[in-house]
Amino acid sequence: MSEVTTTLNMHQIEARATEKTTFGFWVYLMTDCVLFAGLFSVYAVLHGNTFGGPSGHDLFKLPYVLVETMVLLTSSFTCGMAMLAAQRRDRTQVLAWLGVTFLLGLTFLGMELSEFHNMVLDGNSWRRSGFLSSYFTLVGTHGLHITFGLLWMAVTCVFMIKKGLTESVLKRLTLLSLFWHFLDVIWIFIFTIVYLFGSRGI
Repeated sequence: MSEVTTTLNMHQIEARATEKTTFGFWVYLMTDCVLFAGLFSVYAVLHGNTFGGPSGHDLFKLPYVLVETMVLLTSSFTCGMAMLAAQRRDRTQVLAWLGVTFLLGLTFLGMELSEFHNMVLDGNSWRRSGFLSSYFTLVGTHGLHITFGLLWMAVTCVFMIKKGLTESVLKRLTLLSLFWHFLDVIWIFIFTIVYLFGSRGI
């Protein structure tokens, strides 16, 4: 009886720890929402302050950004496929889908950095106007989150290779999936408000 009681107590402790971790992660996502809401607000105020420099209509190449968007949205799909494989306890499939997700995320990040690089080379850095400062800050903050997500993904894959699909790894995968989908949602807002409206001069 004592062993059964001890086992039950251990399961209860683990369940409570999981609940606390999940709750803490949702709190983090809410604070991130507040952060991005603030950055969107700053952009909304400053996007017209070009000080004689180029506007979004002059700088943004919508077809290029549309490809970026499709790459990131596809990575959200492959991340979802990884989670479905995790529920089946198919480690090989999880690693394969996460590998594809990682490559897509890396491609997105490379395209974003290339866009920044070309703007700076053309003399349109964050120092030129309030519009460009707010643009680089908003889009760059999203890019930093993508970078963090890729590092998290790589570390999770290493844990999975070493330990298998343990409960601990599954928890990490679940939180990682939530984080990655959250970044996709934020990007949809960036694409619509910054690029789509900006390229039309709105």
